[in-house]
Amino acid sequence: MSITENSLPANWKKPDELLRLQRLKQKKKQLAARISHNRNNNEVKTNNETDKAALLEAKIVQKRKNPFAKSLENAKKYKTDIGADGDDFLVKAENASTTAEKEAIVRETPTRPLPAKLVLQPFDPKAFSELLRKTTSTQSIADDEDITLDDQKITKHLPMDWSLKTRVRFFCRNELPSTQLKTSQLASGLTSFVRCISTQTEGKGLDLSPATRFNQATYYWQHPHIPWMTLFPRNSRENTGITLGEKERNALSEDWNYSFRGLFQLLRARQCAYFYLCGNTFTVLFRAAGVGGRAEMHAFMSPTTSGLRQSLRQEGIEFSMPLRKEKTSSQLKPDSSDPTQLENETSKEESADSEEDEEDEEWLERLEVDVKEIRKIRSAHERKLKSQEMSDDFSDNSLMLIEGAECQGFFSFLLNAKSTIGTVGRLAGVPPTLLAPIAFPKATMQHLNTRSSKVRMDGIDYYSIEVKGVILPSFLPYTCHLLGETKETFSATLASSVNTLAFSKATQKLLQNHEPCSTGEKSASDEAASQVFGQENLSDCGLGTCVVESMCQTGQQSVALLERVCYDKEHGYAWS
Repeated sequence: MSITENSLPANWKKPDELLRLQRLKQKKKQLAARISHNRNNNEVKTNNETDKAALLEAKIVQKRKNPFAKSLENAKKYKTDIGADGDDFLVKAENASTTAEKEAIVRETPTRPLPAKLVLQPFDPKAFSELLRKTTSTQSIADDEDITLDDQKITKHLPMDWSLKTRVRFFCRNELPSTQLKTSQLASGLTSFVRCISTQTEGKGLDLSPATRFNQATYYWQHPHIPWMTLFPRNSRENTGITLGEKERNALSEDWNYSFRGLFQLLRARQCAYFYLCGNTFTVLFRAAGVGGRAEMHAFMSPTTSGLRQSLRQEGIEFSMPLRKEKTSSQLKPDSSDPTQLENETSKEESADSEEDEEDEEWLERLEVDVKEIRKIRSAHERKLKSQEMSDDFSDNSLMLIEGAECQGFFSFLLNAKSTIGTVGRLAGVPPTLLAPIAFPKATMQHLNTRSSKVRMDGIDYYSIEVKGVILPSFLPYTCHLLGETKETFSATLASSVNTLAFSKATQKLLQNHEPCSTGEKSASDEAASQVFGQENLSDCGLGTCVVESMCQTGQQSVALLERVCYDKEHGYAWS
């Protein structure tokens, strides 16, 4: 039996009507939820407005009082009296928030601590080491954090460090020389530096303030100078995408040859105490006679390779390797001063080696060893010697010392060798950078970047000066002597260029080997005489007396690698 539409009750609904009713119910629920949500938001806004008013009133209550007010106590009483009388403004503020919330907000607000008193304490090496350890960790200058008292040495003089520095920072409890210069200070510093005027003894009509003298020490001379290139360090990442044409390369090479010749002649005449030649893969330090206890003009080159050393041997240039642990037949004694004696020794060693090789071959032939096997043995021996020769390449042990008349040949080699000017890399076609403390032909005067600040450590305020750039060895002795004239104590942290650390190491070892075995008045007098002789020879080099004394020191601890320096007027320098 089929059910028809007329037989269905009237209250029954079809599927389409049911779906429509369900949609209406969902819309009603969404509308009701939206209305309730808007009501809650309105209530939250009103609450937030009341909370903001309460916080604002609390901040007004907590406002710092005027320290120059005449009667603070009366002002407080006046405010309480007004509150007791029931002023309308205060009543409204109290209605916005409870007094308990106000007191909590005021109590939780931090206050500024009172400034600590600056009190100079006696010299304490341990305290200085702790201070330097903290400062170097914040500035990322030091490489080793574990510094003990045994690592520090105390001397009356500051040792000389022949490595190039990239950053120096001074700390002192007293105010340091200002880096914001007046017109007279800037002009006097420039004049003193360009004219090589010693402000200790001369300087008539010039400003002789500490700021002027410190500014004088922040200048140096450089060639070449290309503003859009970083020529020290040579491996800077900023030197990307720079190409030079053939015309530009030839012009730079001609200017550099003329500049290098003039600077080397100044060194020979003792008008320049030292200068640096910084290439893409090596660095050379030329020093005049009398510097570092050496009686003749000399040069250090680091790092080197076996191929470069072989090229020097082929040119007949004698050299020694003072930092090399094992001596080879090609190495000469660093203390020898007679070039003829050196040539005789090397020729004897070479002849002895060749005789030994011939004897070994004759002995193998007597044993009826095959000629092919003898060649294999000979080639294996040559490879072994070559690997030993190359083991120290690109390290500090590969440093070479060229001394005396050999320096002239070494100068000609650098002037004419094609490997001196790199043909590939970021600075292809750019000649090596020449750095000197005095003026030389075609040089450009450069300036170090200085920044003064004030730091707070352990509740004590310290004045600080940070110096960045190419910092030559003559900078530190001059500035330490300048600060030592007016400051009781100060400290300094230094960052060195890794490629130049070998220069100080080699100077240390040469001084140790040069010291006589017998100690007495005679050795002390000879040492003093050689130091005075060196100072007199460099009296016209354009550097201050204190700097020349530091360069010509020949005693113990006269040269060191400096990372931290502390000074006290009574005890001297503590350094590590």
